[in-house]
Amino acid sequence: MYPAAPDSTAIAQLHDQARREASRLRRETVTDFWRGAACLMARRLRSLRFTHSTPTTTQKA
Repeated sequence: MYPAAPDSTAIAQLHDQARREASRLRRETVTDFWRGAACLMARRLRSLRFTHSTPTTTQKA
């Protein structure tokens, strides 16, 4: 026939475990996003500093 339904305590434990895992994954995703954004900003700032610190041949004195 049909398998026995799991008791409510086991279901609640699985639900709590799933919520903890989802929360952990969200935190990791947000951390990875901001780490990548900081990396892009640092790269952009370095490139701006480099381009502004070297004189170009098109500038007139």
